[in-house]
Amino acid sequence: MEKVLVTGGAGFIGSHVVEDLVTMGYHVVALDDLSGGFERNIAKGVKFVKLDICDYKSLAELFEIEKFDYIFHLAAYAAEGLSHFIRRFNYNNNLLGSVNLINLSVIYKVKRFVFTSSIAVYGSNQLPFSEGTVPQPEDPYGIAKYAVELDLRAAHEMFGLDYTIFRPHNVYGERQNIADKYRNVIGIFMNNILGGKELPIFGDGNQTRAFTYIKNVSRPIAASISRVSCLNQVYNIGADKPYTINELVNVISEKLGKELKVKYYPARNEVVHAYSSHEKANLEFQNEIDAISLEDGIELMARDALKNNYEKTLNFSGIEISENLPSAWSEDK
Repeated sequence: MEKVLVTGGAGFIGSHVVEDLVTMGYHVVALDDLSGGFERNIAKGVKFVKLDICDYKSLAELFEIEKFDYIFHLAAYAAEGLSHFIRRFNYNNNLLGSVNLINLSVIYKVKRFVFTSSIAVYGSNQLPFSEGTVPQPEDPYGIAKYAVELDLRAAHEMFGLDYTIFRPHNVYGERQNIADKYRNVIGIFMNNILGGKELPIFGDGNQTRAFTYIKNVSRPIAASISRVSCLNQVYNIGADKPYTINELVNVISEKLGKELKVKYYPARNEVVHAYSSHEKANLEFQNEIDAISLEDGIELMARDALKNNYEKTLNFSGIEISENLPSAWSEDK
């Protein structure tokens, strides 16, 4: 049985990838530092290792013991907007930690390195983003993700490390950490509604995103290692239909059955419209992608959120630059 490491395995997307890989018959080890994930998310019977990918010595010991065949790298702090204000933290975790894994994958002859990047690498290029669009990231999070992509390509050319890169966007669903007020807008909105608080909207709410149900991301990611056609390829993956944030609020409020309270804040420095084309992924992974509406996906996530109840949001304790920090993030929510 082939052995697989999933970093961020107790997190949102990572725990679903773990679940899918177990279903496919792989021996899975889930690694997570539990800074944003929960051990309860990990499928029963899966070996869990609590470890920070920035701890190279401990990571190297794990590689030596386990002799992994494949690496799925999903560990990241994906607070795109906040990344401007936590630049050192962002690059340490999202870039240097990734390089630790790439180095060890080369040393231990891993068969393939599957990396979860982001459409943040595109910046505000012409819509819809396609895999042929030249990335021009505009925030430190997107810069870190694209740097890892480039490093993987360099490692392939120099050492023969095969890879598959996915660029998902605006993923939502069961097990999302809804207590993090800096990322995952659907989770933020749900948690605030459950806590009887206002929903923070930056700008006029007419910015658009295409919101993607979790299984339409995790299943293709898990399936990729069984396909030679995915070797050294990049895939945009996600929903095709964009919605405004205002439209999103109405759907969530309806599915949670809660009274709507909205507070508009000044627009922050972010891409206004972001969605991508998925022809390549839809063709490759047509058996792993199900048609699910935003309304149906939100209902599934809402049931999970109601079951777990409201969780108190925590302020990020390591803000490095406070200048121009959005007021919504400095308030006690």
